[in-house]
Amino acid sequence: MRVFVTGVGGQLGHDVMNELHKRGHEGIGSDIAPQYSGAQDGSAVTTMPYVQLDITDAAAVSRVLREIKPDAVVHCAAWTAVDAAEDAENQPKVRAINAEGTANIAEVCKELDCKMIYISTDYVFNGQGETPWQPDCKDYAPLNFYGQTKLEGELAVSSRLEKYFIVRIAWVFGLNGKNFIKTMLKLGETHDTLRVVNDQIGTPTYTLDLSRLLVDMIETERYGYYHATNEGGYISWYDFACAIFKAAGMHVNVLPVTTAEYGESKAKRPFNSRLDKSKLKENGFQPLPDWQDALERYMVIYMKSAECKNILQMAVMKCYREGKAGL
Repeated sequence: MRVFVTGVGGQLGHDVMNELHKRGHEGIGSDIAPQYSGAQDGSAVTTMPYVQLDITDAAAVSRVLREIKPDAVVHCAAWTAVDAAEDAENQPKVRAINAEGTANIAEVCKELDCKMIYISTDYVFNGQGETPWQPDCKDYAPLNFYGQTKLEGELAVSSRLEKYFIVRIAWVFGLNGKNFIKTMLKLGETHDTLRVVNDQIGTPTYTLDLSRLLVDMIETERYGYYHATNEGGYISWYDFACAIFKAAGMHVNVLPVTTAEYGESKAKRPFNSRLDKSKLKENGFQPLPDWQDALERYMVIYMKSAECKNILQMAVMKCYREGKAGL
């Protein structure tokens, strides 16, 4: 199977390309950079075919996809800077990438009669209550501009195609790029105490696990809306932060606070990011492993990286300066 993957410079696209390679599929990556710009980790993606593509350029999208003639497109590229998306000067670009760029890809997928996976978010809902959101729920009410444009992307796909998978995820972490785990470890270098919100509830998503599911999906014709995060129960950001520092062996005092106590961010965040994933099993897909297991596997790999070694070295020095026993 020939699969075109957008956003390979990011966390998920990187892992999707490697998963395609493992299974013997022909993966062609793309991003806005002239050449692959993700982690130079020696994995398959670093040497796999790559095409520079600005998805907001409809003519370029049409030309590239017509030349490649993929059997499936996995669309990972997106504007994901949620707070920056609230700035008026950024909003035309945010919409161009998340909504119009997605529509450009969907138009050509329709013409080529190929499958498409669109990666979306729980931010298309209002983030209230405690009931997990169902994948086929149409009670859309985005809290912020990012969520609005991702919803517009969903509608661009579902209104044009029949062979589509819309996969909503939350709390994403992977090796290639920024994420909450890396932020916590970095802050732990210089802070003895951190305040983390405990009233926003959801489940993390490890891109390595998600990439396997996405390739599983394109190998079938079980189209539709799905939710995909790791299993293991719903938690708060505070719970996740505590688990991160425990896994890293770092001594950081994590204090639970409400969103109101922490201070409002520029873009409103959902209190309820619970996603119901039962449709995966109902359609014969393997759910993702527990988030605790995912975090442990992630840390084993990440702690071997130069980036993490620098962080942990700083943390050790901090411990010694403070007369602690170390990590």
